[in-house]
Amino acid sequence: MRVFTCLFTEHNLWFVLLAAIMCVVGATVTIRLYRQVVRAEGLARVGWAFLAAICAGSAIWTTHFIAMLGYQPGTAVTLDAWLTIASGLIAIGGSGLAFLLATNRALKFAPAFGGALLGLTISAMHFTGMFAYRVDGIVTWDAGYIAAAIALAVVLAAAALHLTVRWHGGWRCMVPSLTLVAGIVLLHFTGMAAFMVEPISGYEPGASSEAFTVMAVAVAIAGVLILGTGLATFYIEKRMREASDAQLRHMALHDPLTGLPNRTSFSARLDTRLAGQFSGSTAVAAIDLNRFKEINDSWGHAAGDHVLCELAERLRKFDGARHFAARLGGDEFCIILKTADETELQKLVQQLETLLAEPITYGTLETTTGGSIGVAVYPRDGDDRETLVRNADLAMYRAKSDPLVNVCFYNSELGEIVRERRQLANDLRHAIDNDELALHYQVQTAIGTGEVRGFEALLRWTHPVKGPISPADFIPLAEANGLILPLGDWVLRKACLDAASWPYPHKVAVNLSAIQLTHVGLPQQIHQVLIETGLPPARLEIELTETALIKDKAQSLHVMRQIKALGVSIALDDFGTGYSSLDTLRTFPFDKIKLDKSFTDELKTDQRSLAVVRAVLALAKSLSIPVLAEGIETQEQLDLLHLESCDEGQGFLLGRPAPIGIVAQLGTRIRISGESVPVPMTGKKARSA
Repeated sequence: MRVFTCLFTEHNLWFVLLAAIMCVVGATVTIRLYRQVVRAEGLARVGWAFLAAICAGSAIWTTHFIAMLGYQPGTAVTLDAWLTIASGLIAIGGSGLAFLLATNRALKFAPAFGGALLGLTISAMHFTGMFAYRVDGIVTWDAGYIAAAIALAVVLAAAALHLTVRWHGGWRCMVPSLTLVAGIVLLHFTGMAAFMVEPISGYEPGASSEAFTVMAVAVAIAGVLILGTGLATFYIEKRMREASDAQLRHMALHDPLTGLPNRTSFSARLDTRLAGQFSGSTAVAAIDLNRFKEINDSWGHAAGDHVLCELAERLRKFDGARHFAARLGGDEFCIILKTADETELQKLVQQLETLLAEPITYGTLETTTGGSIGVAVYPRDGDDRETLVRNADLAMYRAKSDPLVNVCFYNSELGEIVRERRQLANDLRHAIDNDELALHYQVQTAIGTGEVRGFEALLRWTHPVKGPISPADFIPLAEANGLILPLGDWVLRKACLDAASWPYPHKVAVNLSAIQLTHVGLPQQIHQVLIETGLPPARLEIELTETALIKDKAQSLHVMRQIKALGVSIALDDFGTGYSSLDTLRTFPFDKIKLDKSFTDELKTDQRSLAVVRAVLALAKSLSIPVLAEGIETQEQLDLLHLESCDEGQGFLLGRPAPIGIVAQLGTRIRISGESVPVPMTGKKARSA
């Protein structure tokens, strides 16, 4: 055939080999860049199309030019510089348009149409380059070979781009590149077969000359540099994309603050674990920090973040890389423990408990958080991920609701108890939101005279189904479920509003929890409530327990001073129990001491209790702080306290807790029977101030 004759008898095969190498390299780089054009969007697609066009045009043009330099027509040869340059520009421009057309998502069979345009571009470049090839001889063209060359280029280029978007991995990813190589090579040599030269004069070497050899090498070097640039850009972008993808995957599977795996990652890891051969040696420990909200409120969110990061680092190092710890959100963590042995589990959980209880330093401050831990074992406590995690969470919730317990292992009875408590917590939240709570008030009087000094506000909740719920049950529930702040705000506001409506200017005493005391906005909250309700500050008394004070003495003292600056008085509640100390009385500015009911109960039966009461009364008198005895239920107790010069009293003997309607009817003095003694008003109305 004419094509093979032209190739093997009219070309320098070294030039042909060099052109083939350039074609293979160029087509491979071009197809890789074209895949980037397919993936890109917007202006990025145009940018990648431009880069792919540069590489494709360079590959096509250098293949053609080097092969042309290797052509030996048997006569003198010259090149038209402008047409040569024009052929290169045609290759680049046409390739760019072809790639943009091939990636047009609105056009059906766009890759095939784009490939056909690329084939026409290759043909246009080839024949333009042939017109730039000037020989001393008579040139004739074979129309059949020209048509065949163009058809081969169009079909193979269309096939190359069409296959590119469908064949990606494995050996098939090279098929589009080789198909494009075939299109370029067959176009060139079939087109050359159509080009026939009959020399006019004597033979002068053309393409075999030393100058043409140097040109071929120079063109090859330039083409390699261009293709290398495109290939380097592709691989740089690929590495950056892989790094970006890896970063996105890490962000999707890890907590941004602590770097621990997140809920998604934890779920996937636990699913894999339960589906594996070691699923029978699996337990889940759910962890919730005990004092995290207090730390956030008292020290700020930066301190809270520091605490989370510190604990996350400890969990990450827990027992090496054997176990898998994750942060599920907020101050909740979860660990996959790779054992189901009871003895080993107990040991591991104790280690976790110790780890959480270690001090954490933030600047000049030091604190401990502690945590509540719930454990569930597979498959005893759950035969799938959701059940296992839910039951570990239930056990943790049970541990959190009991101040004396930090660790709890799941059992079926516990699950029912915890579910009931959760439902009760939801009901309490509903009761707060819908104003379904009530306040009762218990009178506080001067011992001896019966003069009413004030009333203590006592919270009551009547559940629509379960009836009255004891504050001893629902107050800890509120603290454990983040409801104590809205609940405390409701009590404070309601008590001040009720007191402002009383016909006599008695004080109202409101209890505050430790969590409320650590809230930095407490003084501002009290001030705002007093303004809104119209209650004079002197008529409000805040009751605090020493347990609430010792958690952060510096912060507590600061808050107390702000409250007293408003004109509000402060009483030390339940004195004589817990952490009572002389240092507390010396450090904190109390206006009253409330002696715990346990001492009042044993005044007649326990000489030690009587001795303690006498000591407290003497100490308070020396500090000029009045003392109120709680829990007075008998006349003997009242007489004895009067004999010991106790200032005030509170208890069933003097008056039981009652709704506001009854309290409003009381006078200014109480008989021992509990009846009030009305006294004419002196003009000091509750709203007069």
